[in-house]
Amino acid sequence: MIKSIKDYPISGKKILMRVDFNVPLKNGIISDSSRIELSLPSINYILSKNCSLVLMSHLGRPKGFDKKLSLLPCAKKLSDLLKREVFMASDCIGEEVEKKVNSLKSGEILLLENLRFHEGEENPEKDPSFAKKLASLGEIYVNEAFSACHRKHSSIYQIVQYFPQKALMGFLLEKEISILDKYLKNPKRPFFAIIGGAKVSTKIKVLLKLLEQVDSLFIGGAMSFTFLKAIGRKVGSSILEEDQIDSVKKALSIASNKKIEINIPLDIVIADKFENNANSKIISSSQDILPPWRGMDIGPQTIDSWREKIKLAKTIFWNGPMGVFEMDNFSNGTNEIAKAIASTEAFTIAGGGDSLAAINRLKLKEKFSHLSTGGGASLEFIEYGTLPGIEVLK
Repeated sequence: MIKSIKDYPISGKKILMRVDFNVPLKNGIISDSSRIELSLPSINYILSKNCSLVLMSHLGRPKGFDKKLSLLPCAKKLSDLLKREVFMASDCIGEEVEKKVNSLKSGEILLLENLRFHEGEENPEKDPSFAKKLASLGEIYVNEAFSACHRKHSSIYQIVQYFPQKALMGFLLEKEISILDKYLKNPKRPFFAIIGGAKVSTKIKVLLKLLEQVDSLFIGGAMSFTFLKAIGRKVGSSILEEDQIDSVKKALSIASNKKIEINIPLDIVIADKFENNANSKIISSSQDILPPWRGMDIGPQTIDSWREKIKLAKTIFWNGPMGVFEMDNFSNGTNEIAKAIASTEAFTIAGGGDSLAAINRLKLKEKFSHLSTGGGASLEFIEYGTLPGIEVLK
């Protein structure tokens, strides 16, 4: 049993909370602050209990200290949202940080600098003392970072040993576990999963697990070309994982035996270069793609067909884009599938950065039942039924 912050006497304590402020950042500007906003209910609850609050997060994939990946813009954004000052530390461990933490008064917030500036965050074995130093900054530990719970990183996993009986979950983590447990383990049927993205290799185990649960599976994005190759098509210069063809054939065979439909694109938008303004055309997926042409998006026939099928679902899980979503000329498939899912009566769960970016860009946030903050984490939750960062809290 994991204790929630509302199940434990936290009043007046110094709380150390792991949040996920890994927001899209360009030139110091945050383009989507959803992840910060989703932490507000827990932050406000903790502050209402006269606690002082120390927040920690990672941002991006820095190699050592990198000013471009400082969490300072997140501190400013959080300050705007809370309408109160959020102090910013120059590091996440060390003497200066300890002084700032010790001087925090009730109702004050300090955001530590990017955890990943230290090698010990992602590689605890290289610096076992890192988790202990972080742990010294609070009396109670709260995990509010579902999207990082599939990682055995210091601030998620190792740190918990220093808080016996005092490691709690925040409201967002509690909500993620509750919804994924309820709607993915015992879904209303028909249950459809729509999976996109670049690589089959990172998702094949999840696909095999989904074939034990879903009534229909839809495969989009670059991973669909490994499926097309597995059924004998030539895919030109498209992204292809030759070493995954046998795994895909296994998935197709399992689906066939179970009479589960795997939907792969009926038509494809192809281009002669991997560029937004490349020459492009639409071909049937029964045609071979020849170099230098490559698949960039699902085509209009696929969109129309999938839109009609999606209407029948009672539960939908969507993870990953249908094409090269970051290029405007090849974002139509992702956008249209997002609209199709949003218009159903089904319970709809979406996860993954590109899926959420499409939903936010199209202003469809309110039309989805649940937006999961963790793409990789939600996929691993489907695969294993839990995550390391959740198990350790037990």
